[in-house]
Amino acid sequence: MQDLGRLLLGAGLLLCVLGAAVLLFGRMGVPLGRLPGDMNWRGKGWSVSFPLMTSILFSVVLSLLFYLFGRIRR
Repeated sequence: MQDLGRLLLGAGLLLCVLGAAVLLFGRMGVPLGRLPGDMNWRGKGWSVSFPLMTSILFSVVLSLLFYLFGRIRR
């Protein structure tokens, strides 16, 4: 059970750090969700957003973080 508790605490801390980073980037003017490659369609009374480039950016950053975390734990 201790391993599960540590895993949940680590995941929670990671989510807190990522949330703080998103808020910080928003205040700094980084246009997450409005990057080139993000697709938005608007109509009368509806809108659809597909943040492709933002998703790729988050994927690369998370992959690097998990890689570095794995290297540190060895």
